[in-house]
Amino acid sequence: MSIRVSNLRLPVDEPEAELPAHLARTLGIGPSELGRWRIVRKALDLRDKRQLRFVYNFELDLPGDEPAVVARARGGAQVELHEEPPFAMPDPGPAPLPYRPVVIGSGPGGLVCAYFLALHGYRPIVLERGTKVNDRIRDVKTFDGGGAFEPESNYLFGEGGAGTFSDGKLTCRSTGPDVIRVLELFAECKGQQPGKPSILYYHRPHLGSNRLPAVVKAIRQKIEHFGGEVRFHTRAEDLEFDAAGLKGVSTSSGFIPTSVAVLAIGHSARDTYRMLARRGVPMTPKPFQFGVRIEHRQEVVNEVQFGPRHSKYEELLGNADYSLVASGGHDLFTFCMCAGGHIIPSVSQDGYFCSNGMSLSKRDSPFANSGLVVTVPVEAFEGTDVLAGVRLQEKYEAKAFELGGGREYRAPVQRARDFVRGVATTARPECSYPRGVTPTDLRQVLPPLVAEAVKNGLPQMDRRWHGRFLADAVLVGPEARGSSPVRIDRDNDSRESPGVPGLFPVGEGAGYAGGIVSAAVDGLRTARAIVGKYATLK
Repeated sequence: MSIRVSNLRLPVDEPEAELPAHLARTLGIGPSELGRWRIVRKALDLRDKRQLRFVYNFELDLPGDEPAVVARARGGAQVELHEEPPFAMPDPGPAPLPYRPVVIGSGPGGLVCAYFLALHGYRPIVLERGTKVNDRIRDVKTFDGGGAFEPESNYLFGEGGAGTFSDGKLTCRSTGPDVIRVLELFAECKGQQPGKPSILYYHRPHLGSNRLPAVVKAIRQKIEHFGGEVRFHTRAEDLEFDAAGLKGVSTSSGFIPTSVAVLAIGHSARDTYRMLARRGVPMTPKPFQFGVRIEHRQEVVNEVQFGPRHSKYEELLGNADYSLVASGGHDLFTFCMCAGGHIIPSVSQDGYFCSNGMSLSKRDSPFANSGLVVTVPVEAFEGTDVLAGVRLQEKYEAKAFELGGGREYRAPVQRARDFVRGVATTARPECSYPRGVTPTDLRQVLPPLVAEAVKNGLPQMDRRWHGRFLADAVLVGPEARGSSPVRIDRDNDSRESPGVPGLFPVGEGAGYAGGIVSAAVDGLRTARAIVGKYATLK
């Protein structure tokens, strides 16, 4: 049994070296009596602009009478007894495994699943349709500079998946030993930078799109070290199965026999969704996020978030981020806010355009951007089949491609004030997007439900910022790849497809995660299910 101390609030300039004294004072003991302690969470409280504070949660073990210490604790923090089970993996199960398991996709869900399978002796084969991350970086830079689009090596496809170029936020709504173990793995794999807040407990840990490739590569090397294999330029094209279960995977490089495949395809593998639908793999349409990306000058965000002492807090904390919600028939909310960031083309198919955002580790761009999205219900998909949401995405992304000059891949943009007034923007505004912009009316690239929610929600957000949210803000769109419009069905306990025994849907593309950490945790838990069911390979 340990003690959990929650909501200990301290000024942001209070050094962490002073934490033991504050913790001991809260518990009514001397610092030498603390025993083992650790920070569980460190979050920034921006509500009082006169004195920004960090809010800490701790966990500690005391050598003495813990219930008595809890009873006499004082101060504003919450103190209680706490017990959390340790991280654990099961012993290998009894079912024979005639072939190596296959992991389809090397995003966070696939990589972490493959790592734990390799660690426990299962020698997985990872199939990645794209290139190694270093080659992918080269192709992305070429595209940003005006070069040709590479259909299998871009912002969405290639080693690391879409997460590699999606800012590197390691936020996760859930907690517990599985989340901690995933963060520990990332930290071991070059994710923790010297002098940066710890990714194990900071409320919004951020690696940056320039740091994530090193993490991805390090995890791949660990998989290989433990007997796994990663095959690049290998696209899964079909599944062979019968009523008894999976028999193998047909790929662009040939057939691979296997009775276990982890389907970690990511949210943009539309060709794979179509193959699964054609083969009758059980899937369900699901709500997904659709909207635009909004961009401000970063100095405006800092002034609004940090208040009159913003210069001091910029030095201590770096550039500010934000989170906003506007209520309505369909709530509008910010998503994947990138402080000191850039707007990028989130493109995985020739003939389509979609936006996203990213920041480098220093977050030192003069711009700040955020997704501004609505959850589109299944009833608004303009169709009733399982792929209706995919076609809705494609419909508006194709229009955006046309408006942006086709293969010029310019971004359709509109000043936020013009959008609210219902008039097209005619002059090109300043924007961080690398391939140029086309001023237009963004209603052309948004479903009516989304356009209405953006129009009604922007003034609400502007009032929250006392008139500074709309001024000089630029909208780019559409933003349609925030989540998958499809869920690949699976059993809650076995984590297998109910229609294909041996097929394990995982991560964002399967509809069970919403970010790097949640996808990685989903991959870990599927690895646990496989280990618990199957014996290791002979």
